[in-house]
Amino acid sequence: MNILQIHNLKPRFPLYFPNCPPSLPLRPTFKIFTVSRIETPFDNKKEDEEEEDEERNLATNIAELEDLAPEGVVYQSTLRLVECSMFAAVTGLVYFLSNSLSIENYFGCFFSLPIVISSLRWGVAGGRKTMVATAMLLFVLSGPVKALTYLLTHGLVGFTMGSLWRMGANWGLSIFLCTIARATGAVGYVLTTSFLIRENIFALITINIHASLTFIFSAAGINTVPSMSFIYALFGILVVLNSGFFVFLLHLLYSVFLTRLGMKDLLRLPRWLEKAL
Repeated sequence: MNILQIHNLKPRFPLYFPNCPPSLPLRPTFKIFTVSRIETPFDNKKEDEEEEDEERNLATNIAELEDLAPEGVVYQSTLRLVECSMFAAVTGLVYFLSNSLSIENYFGCFFSLPIVISSLRWGVAGGRKTMVATAMLLFVLSGPVKALTYLLTHGLVGFTMGSLWRMGANWGLSIFLCTIARATGAVGYVLTTSFLIRENIFALITINIHASLTFIFSAAGINTVPSMSFIYALFGILVVLNSGFFVFLLHLLYSVFLTRLGMKDLLRLPRWLEKAL
């Protein structure tokens, strides 16, 4: 036997299993057991919740964009706050300077205009906020006396006029109520001044009126002395007439001014004035 050919001999059956028949060679077989992978069950509720969250977030983003639009709620509220603050600041500054420079009589007819504009643009609440903000600014700048004087002489008239114009009231009712507000403010101003200077200004006014009427009657040959009740009634009538004329002129001036500003659609003007404008 060739020793070099020994390595080519191949056994017909394995050496380690002598009992195995030679015709059936041993081939080890293995059974592969497959284990199914554990998967999470398909949950429709979680998917629905995620979709609802996405839709809710999208709706929130759209609502925020709509609020920031020029006609949105947030934009309009911010614009109202800014306009009322600016009107109050300008009015308070002009009133403070006019009092300091003693030129209040030249600008007195314009102190109520910012309140009227705020009421027409932003409603009664806007006019009220402008009036209160102006009074608080004057309270800080000039003290409580100037703030109260502004409220009595200009704030009440502007708030009443702006509220009535905002509600679409006619000029007859507006002039009547504004006259009452102006007369009430004038009387309140006199009472406040009397309290501050410790002097009865009403008594001084009525005494002067009584003396003037007595002199006129004596010069006219009328031998009569007017009673104090007549003097008080005459004083009240004069205050109401003065307030009525002043309010009527304010209506005319503000109507022309607001029409030139392009706010004619917000006004309810009489026919004769509308034709003239």
